[in-house]
Amino acid sequence: MVEDFGVAKSPKDIAFYAGILSSSFSICQTTTVMFWGQLSDRIGRRPVLLIGLVGNFVTFLMFGFARSYTWALIARSLNGLLSGNVAVSKSVVAEISDNTNRSRCMAILPLLWNVGCVGGAAIGGLLADPVNQYPNLFGSIRIFHELPFLLPCLVGSMVTLFGIVYGFVMLEETLATKKARRYTHGDLRPPVKAGLADETTPLVSSETAQAADEPAAAYKRRTLRDLLTPTVVTVMVTNMLMCLGIACCDQIYPIFAATKTSDGGLGFDSRNIGISLAISGVVVLYLQLIMYPRLERKFGALYCYQQGQKVMIPMYLAMPCLSWIAARSGQAVEHAVGTDQPVIFTPAYAMLWILLLANLFLRVIGNVLFFTSVNLLSANLAPTTADLGLMNGAQQLAMSVTRVIGPVMAGYIWSWSIKHDLPYPFNAHLVWVICALLTAVSLYMTYDIPESVNKFAAIEVDEYGRPLSEQDRTE
Repeated sequence: MVEDFGVAKSPKDIAFYAGILSSSFSICQTTTVMFWGQLSDRIGRRPVLLIGLVGNFVTFLMFGFARSYTWALIARSLNGLLSGNVAVSKSVVAEISDNTNRSRCMAILPLLWNVGCVGGAAIGGLLADPVNQYPNLFGSIRIFHELPFLLPCLVGSMVTLFGIVYGFVMLEETLATKKARRYTHGDLRPPVKAGLADETTPLVSSETAQAADEPAAAYKRRTLRDLLTPTVVTVMVTNMLMCLGIACCDQIYPIFAATKTSDGGLGFDSRNIGISLAISGVVVLYLQLIMYPRLERKFGALYCYQQGQKVMIPMYLAMPCLSWIAARSGQAVEHAVGTDQPVIFTPAYAMLWILLLANLFLRVIGNVLFFTSVNLLSANLAPTTADLGLMNGAQQLAMSVTRVIGPVMAGYIWSWSIKHDLPYPFNAHLVWVICALLTAVSLYMTYDIPESVNKFAAIEVDEYGRPLSEQDRTE
């Protein structure tokens, strides 16, 4: 897409401009993610989630209709400003689950994220430029000649529209303070047990009357500074380092795969890039719903957090080595793949795909272990349920910052490294080596995190910050 806009002066500069386009989303998300998290603590999770979906729907269409790099940049930026759903959805899951099923419920979020990433990448690769990929189907449709990247955006917007309608009809509020207000504002059924009062019992006790008159302002909501304990800071820093490596990898893999083998890439076209990501994603369902809950129950979220980082280090270091195999496959990959000529499946070419998919499987395993665990750790570190939105917003802010830096950094390093004929590790391996180093530092720091983070300890409170009784929770 960036290449078609003509903003890059040479093919080696495409990675840099693609990095800026990717980072624009995270730059804007960084400025608003805390706002959306705190807003959900006040007005409820449901309205914030629906606002985010509407924002996605509109900006997906804007991006698909973009005719210039500037318009695409505006669409991505607006999408980031309106995107607070990731942090808020973590709060929802924490509120509807308990200690018996929280790890399995939390595993659903990264599962859906990975399915979306894999499915989105496959849709983007298979539906981009449909006129040239499927001339018999789309060759006569003029709009796809003018807007070759509209079709995948239309598909994404329709999926989002379904989410808006379904959420509006089916999604219930989960924030305890909003649910509690049913009994104090307009609900004629008082939460008291019948038969406990007689003629001499006051209709309203002095304690109840005093609590009813207590203003909502009596409870001072915690600020981010109040939540920044040493353990929270350590989790946030390790999260940021790990996410920075992942952001660099996510940005650079499609560019690495599309780059010529002579420049250190694989020479793939968009279709084969999408296929490689789609195939690697088939293990996500098993990992998220079966493997992760078992590991978390046996070893704890902190252990899984560390194992996810350990898996990523060899993946980063091995990925650029695949270019050497691609360059030596019987027929140059960049000329064989994606053409009308049959691909010669030499042993080297078959080995390329086997090793590539194995490496991408490691990437998926690492992402599942890491992201599911950080979701659990964030929820476990919240002192009360009223702080879940703020805590998850803070962790999402940390991730968003890395997604601002990562794509631009990865794009610049990749462009610089393939322009200069320097020895290892300053050649095409450089960005991957940096990802491995970031992950190694993050892993080292995790050993300062106490085992107590494996337990969910948030106290459920009402709108005044008072702990809810067992009766309040069940009503």
